Amino acid sequence: MTSAHAFWLAGRQATGETTFDVTSPWDGRLVGRVAVPSDAQVEEAVAAAHAVRDEFAATPAHVRAAALDHVSKRLAERTEEIARLISAENGKPLKWARGEVGRAVSVFRFAAEEARRFNGGEAQRLDTDAGGQGRLALTRRFPKGVVLGIAPFNFPLNLCAHKIAPAIAAGAPLILKPAPATPLSALVIGELLAETDLPAGSWSVLPVPNDRMPALVQDERLPVISFTGSDKVGYAIMDSVPRKHLTLELGGNGAAVVLADWASDEDLDRAAARIATFSNYQGGQSCISVQRVVADASVYDRLLPRIVAAVEAQVTGDPSDDATDVGPLVGEDAAKRVESWVDEAVSAGAELLTGGKRDGASYAPTVLAGVPGDVTLAREEVFGPVLTVQRADGEAAAFAAVNDSAYGLQAGVFTHDLQAAFRAHRALEVGGVVIGDVPSYRADQMPYGGVKQSGVGREGVRFAMEDYTYERVLVLTGLAL
Repeated sequence: MTSAHAFWLAGRQATGETTFDVTSPWDGRLVGRVAVPSDAQVEEAVAAAHAVRDEFAATPAHVRAAALDHVSKRLAERTEEIARLISAENGKPLKWARGEVGRAVSVFRFAAEEARRFNGGEAQRLDTDAGGQGRLALTRRFPKGVVLGIAPFNFPLNLCAHKIAPAIAAGAPLILKPAPATPLSALVIGELLAETDLPAGSWSVLPVPNDRMPALVQDERLPVISFTGSDKVGYAIMDSVPRKHLTLELGGNGAAVVLADWASDEDLDRAAARIATFSNYQGGQSCISVQRVVADASVYDRLLPRIVAAVEAQVTGDPSDDATDVGPLVGEDAAKRVESWVDEAVSAGAELLTGGKRDGASYAPTVLAGVPGDVTLAREEVFGPVLTVQRADGEAAAFAAVNDSAYGLQAGVFTHDLQAAFRAHRALEVGGVVIGDVPSYRADQMPYGGVKQSGVGREGVRFAMEDYTYERVLVLTGLAL
């Protein structure tokens, strides 16, 4: 029997009465057995976080920064071990798993830096009006309360880091619920946090099943919810607790626009290579993976075969092999869903240029052209290694095609024209516009989030800290200003 991985309850290890198995999506092998918190243990964690909230908010910045620095350093030291764990539980190729660990190292480092400079206060003279003579306002930020962080499976380490690190930096206690398919990476973060001097009760990592999530969402002692996942679940949470503060990082169907001036052979080769890589990295299971290419009619015929060739050059297979670019999806059901959407599009008249085949949980990197606008693949987030390519007559038509979507997370625009870049920034209904590259670029310190069905609020360490806190004004009276 494999011993169960303990979870983290108010900063200490604990086990419950039941367990669940974490298996590899690549070969089905047992990766780990995880203990499940009981209802009483979840209550203990929430009560502890609620009780410690004032103490934690008052914890000196250097204490919180030191803890975050420690986690960053220890993640870096254990990069290879953790990358192999991510690959095993998630199916992510090792090259991408190593990159994910590196990003989490940065997130905790950024959070340590922000903990040292956040909440410095802003002084405002109020004697600009006669009624404010002798008065000064000092504004500081204070935590709104305990944060409930709900993380997805696709970045099982880094997206947990984006919940935990900003909360600690801001002095907000946190209850983290990792995805049931990939809890092991989150438990490693708990192991590293336990090596620090953070107050007992200020954090817990609770791998509870999804059907127990509503009780946590409804708990009034958890006034802030940070959720990353599907738009369906995210907006169901919002509808169920309209008076809570929510940060929702939801879906997307990221578009890469190739404008007419991106026309040299070198330009088109670069665009094709970046598009092929980032329509398939993480098995396409990224909210900002390239799902759509909108190419100007003047470059379309030269770009399309380059994209197909670059996609066909992606190496698929065992995620533990360093040569693998594209591994399996998170499970066979996910691959079957992708298969059904592609089959629907082809039946409706789309042209399948490469791929379109499923093997268990794996789906071959796929490119389609001429996809009808009313099929599921054109309207929803595929969350798989599937790319559609369409022609546009000019910049305005290309930008309109990007905006013809219920989602608005990020877009990439390949252009050398600075004026076109600013027009894209103004016209595109998304949270981020990346010029000269695909929409899949994300720096973990920049504001990240979407509009429309892609969510509300922003991540990126400082921006999440602002979401977790509120401004409180102190007015000083009788001063000689």
